[in-house]
Amino acid sequence: MSRLAQTAGLTDVQQEILATVRDFVDKEILPVATELEHRDEYPQAIVDGLKELGLFGLMIPEEYGGLGESLLTYALCVEEIARGWMSVSGIINTHFIVAYMLKQHGTQEQKDHFLPRMAAGDIRGAFSMSEPALGSDVSAITSKAVKDGEEYVLNGQKMWLTNGGTSSLVAVLVRSDEGHPEGTAPHKSMTTFLVEKEPGFGEVRPGLTIPGKIDKMGYKGVDTTELIMDGLRVPADRVLGGVTGRGFYQMMDGVEVGRVNVAARGCGVAQRAFELGVSYAQQRHTFGKPIAQHQAIQFKLAEMATKVEAAHAMMVNAARKKDSGERNDLEAGMAKYLASEYCKEVVEDAFRIHGGYGFSKEYEIERLYREAPMLLIGEGTAEIQKMIIGRRLLEEYRFQG
Repeated sequence: MSRLAQTAGLTDVQQEILATVRDFVDKEILPVATELEHRDEYPQAIVDGLKELGLFGLMIPEEYGGLGESLLTYALCVEEIARGWMSVSGIINTHFIVAYMLKQHGTQEQKDHFLPRMAAGDIRGAFSMSEPALGSDVSAITSKAVKDGEEYVLNGQKMWLTNGGTSSLVAVLVRSDEGHPEGTAPHKSMTTFLVEKEPGFGEVRPGLTIPGKIDKMGYKGVDTTELIMDGLRVPADRVLGGVTGRGFYQMMDGVEVGRVNVAARGCGVAQRAFELGVSYAQQRHTFGKPIAQHQAIQFKLAEMATKVEAAHAMMVNAARKKDSGERNDLEAGMAKYLASEYCKEVVEDAFRIHGGYGFSKEYEIERLYREAPMLLIGEGTAEIQKMIIGRRLLEEYRFQG
């Protein structure tokens, strides 16, 4: 067990789960991650292994076949997985967000139908908010659902779906003006639909097309796609929660826990970058001694380790706050912001320690250097996190004049 990023107060069960995941990462992910990443190959064997470990049902209640664990346990597992390969933690994350939204907001029929198969990993989840013409401005969504008898007809184009091809269930956020008069605030006229589909690319069900994988700088292996709806018919009983107009709040609840996940991913990638940097610094010699003995490198290692510890502490705090049932958008925003920024900095410092070899694809740090930037964007940019943090601080420290 590494000396950095320890978590106090864990139960024996939590420690056993983490030890199992850590062992899986060391034996099944780290040895093959860079090779698979360079080939942009979906890690099917790794995903099958995670399925056997029960990680797809980690937070799903035991009554539906899951392990019923906390957000903290899940986040710590994600940290371990991201330490091995960040893309694999992304495969888990979108599935987890959809399962969480179902658990929190789904009808009893929807929970009974989906959660047992999601816990077993037989159904894989993805969720979709963004569109080609918008980024963080969710209120500008133009994809639309129109009521037609006992069905809704969905049209529009969505963007940046993680697991878009490999998933079999997508939670899609669209506008639904039915029952919401003109002039209704945009966030009050959005609905989340549970769209079932066949895994793969092309037309995966009538009216629904997944064009193909988007070629990315990093975050490879996992499939990131568009989603095109053209006359897609969805039964009314597949409205999440059974009532239209609640989609924005449901998605934001899911993204809030997703931000803890992204923070955990940042912690895991940063920890791996530190491990690579401190190891290389003790092997590489200049001027007659290991570069780790040069003060400049020791200062860099000290800064890196401090950032790993700080990000981990904030991530754990945000997860525990959510588990307590309290509002945690402030803590989640802070954790996501700090962990992603520190991850970028720690990875770059490890890259610098490697010198010219860091630029070679033969060394693992090259992969991490391309992966870290995704965390600056995923589940809201730094600017969005600062807006959330600033507004919450003004609520907490309202001037009484």
